[in-house]
Order: sequence, then structure tokens, then C-alpha cells
Amino acid sequence: MEQPFFKVIIATEAHHDFALLICEEMEASAKARGTGIAKRSPEYLKQKMTEGKAVIAFSDQGEWAGFCYIETWGHGQHVANSGLIVSPHFRKGGLAKLIKRCIFDLSRAKYPDAKIFGLTTGLAVMKINSELGYEPVTYSELTNDDAFWAGCQSCVNYDILMAKERKNCLCTAMLYDPVEKAVSVTQPIEKQGERKHTVLNEKWQKARARALRLFKPKIERIRALFF
Repeated sequence: MEQPFFKVIIATEAHHDFALLICEEMEASAKARGTGIAKRSPEYLKQKMTEGKAVIAFSDQGEWAGFCYIETWGHGQHVANSGLIVSPHFRKGGLAKLIKRCIFDLSRAKYPDAKIFGLTTGLAVMKINSELGYEPVTYSELTNDDAFWAGCQSCVNYDILMAKERKNCLCTAMLYDPVEKAVSVTQPIEKQGERKHTVLNEKWQKARARALRLFKPKIERIRALFF
């Protein structure tokens, strides 16, 4: 069967009619997995669409195919790509990865200095996050904004989270830190520069030693004439 072509775009007010459907699919998906997600209302998703903080996917036939949105915490210092959902008709076809890439790029464009994090129990999402540059972290490295953790109240595992004082739960925490990524990119360049300087210094030392060997006899004869 030929894979359909997907178009992933930034959601707008024109997509408000899909909010209820998206919420229903989110809830059904959570129940099917036996895990919880922070429940959101259609009004909340509409707000994200209006603010340009969501992406929505459609098939080549114009059928709704997927969705994801941005949440910000700590005055924009932390960003979460939340509510990733793919229509059951289009799962296991690579669409989730495409949506994650688009919402990640949108997050980086809107909040270039923010740390992007996520909590998930899905192995597929963990794999996608890793490919985007996320790394597993402890919960202490996530936002301490109470509003974020309050969003977990609708999760079936909320009691576990609170019993562990928000230090651990069944979800895996993953984080993309733009500062650390910038350091990891520039560090090899710095090391290359250090290596280049070392190589040049070694070449100069060898050239100096060779020159001394060549001119030493002449220097000795001159010294013998005058001294």
C-alpha cells in the first residue's frame, strides 16, 4: 500500500473545528496505552492554534492526520512540545516523527534560548526525541513551575508522581539544552584549533633544529677565527 503524503503546517484559527476531534483522539490513545496524559480541553487547543503555537497535519486527501502544540513555563525559559497525537488511520507511517520535527523547529524559532523538555512513556517518542538531540535527565532538571506539574493531575499516575515528591514517575524525562548543544558544537572546533597550534609549533621546532644542524659547522669556524 502506497504511503500517503502529509502536509504539516502551523495551526491557525481556521483549524478550530478540529479541536474537539483532537481532544477525543488524545483521550482514546491514552486509554489504549493504559497511561495518562495531561488532559486538555478543546478551548485550550484553540488558544494554541490562535497563538501560532501548534502544528497540524493533513493527508494528501485533506483528512486530519495529527497534531502537537507548544507550552511554555518559567517565563519562556522552558518549553514543552505536548499533546502529540496521530490519527489511528495514519500511525506507523513516520508521521509522528515529521510532526515532532516541525513542532521542534517551531519551538526553536519562537524560543531559541529555551530548554525544550518532555515527559513520555512511549519508546517511539523517546527515539524521536533522541534523534532531535534530547537527552534523558532527572526530573530535577525540568521546570519547577507548579503550573506544569498541576497539568499532570489528570494522569492516572499522578499519585505516584506526588508520592515521589515530583522527583520520579513512570514517564521518562528528556531535555534539549541549546546552551549545551552550542558548547558541544564549538568544542571540537576549539580542539582542532589547539591541535593546529600544536602541529605548527612542532614543525617550527623541527625546522629550528634542522637549521641549527646545518649552520653549526659554519658557526663553529667563525667562532674559531675570532676567538
